[in-house]
This record gives sequence, structure tokens and C-alpha cells, in this order.
Amino acid sequence: MNAAPRSFRAGSTTRRAGGFTLMELAVVVALVGILSVLILPQMKGTYQDALLRSSGRELLNAFNLAYSRAVSFNQPHRVRFDRANGRYAVEKSMRERGGDVFVPLADVSGASGELDSRVSFRVQRPNETPAAEEAPGDSSADDGAPMEFIRFYPDGTADAAQVVLRDTDGFNLVLRINPVTARVRVLGPERELAENGGGR
Repeated sequence: MNAAPRSFRAGSTTRRAGGFTLMELAVVVALVGILSVLILPQMKGTYQDALLRSSGRELLNAFNLAYSRAVSFNQPHRVRFDRANGRYAVEKSMRERGGDVFVPLADVSGASGELDSRVSFRVQRPNETPAAEEAPGDSSADDGAPMEFIRFYPDGTADAAQVVLRDTDGFNLVLRINPVTARVRVLGPERELAENGGGR
């Protein structure tokens, strides 16, 4: 007589612990929605920042490669930029009749690459006024853009220049090259002052 009620109690306990109520599911869905609204904009900013910094690291590695090879091989090297295609390449100088001719390094890791299309870049010389900014990925602004380059010399010096990287949110990362030591200083990322209505 006692066996049947025990079995009935065990069965009812199993049914009670087997699922969630509609109210519990609604609370969980609401919490997930609220957290998504709060976290997703922060994640977008973090991703853009990481993209900008990784592009800066790529170019920094290319500059270091050009510098070390210029000193080691006692021949000028340069980093050439193709803004129209978002590419860069390290090239070495070959003496020919009529002057130096630069050719791309072959079979050297990190000697060339392509930056993400969401990051635009430009080379600035000292006292050069920056041209009007184009949005990353706007190929019409880059049509016919000249090939730009920064040279590194066997005596450990380099051209005085800086490369300005810009993401789609308007944040800049600047790689400034010291012409005396050929060392690169990284500045930023920071938002373009003109976009904030600021100035100096």
C-alpha cells in the first residue's frame, strides 16, 4: 500500500523540476535584450580601435624592416604606399645608370601587405597642410592618387614624415618618423579636431 504513493510523489517531483515558467523565460529574454543594447555599441568601438591599432602595427613592422635592411645591407630602402589600392611594400635600391631604381623585396616576410579597407591613410611631410579628408573605402577620392613613399638610409636616418591612419568613426592614429634616428613614435588614436569643431 505504501509503494504506490511513493511512486506518485516521485513522479510529481520530476514534472515540477523539468521546465521553466513563461514568466522566467520572459525575464531572461528581457535581460539579454537590455545587456545587448548596452554592450554592442561598446564592442563596436573596441573593434574599430583594434582595427586601427593592428593597421598601425603592420606599418610599424614595415618601417622597422626597411630601417634594419637599409643599415644591414648598406643600401637605401623605402616603404612605398599605393593609396588607391590600400597597399604598402618595402623596396630596396638598385644602382642603375641614371640613378637609383627601387624594386620590391622578394621572399621577405612582412615586406608587403594590404590594409583593411575601413582604414584610410595618407603620408604627410613636415609643414604640409593636410588635404581634405576622404572617408575610408571612398575610392573616388583616391583615383589617380600619387605613389607615396618614405625612405630609410644606410646611415640610420630616414625621411621626415608621418603616416596618418583614419578609421570610419573619424579616429586617427599617427606614425611619426624621427628623421635623425628613424625611430617611429605612435600617437593616438584620437578624434580629428575639425570634426569636433575644435582647433588650435
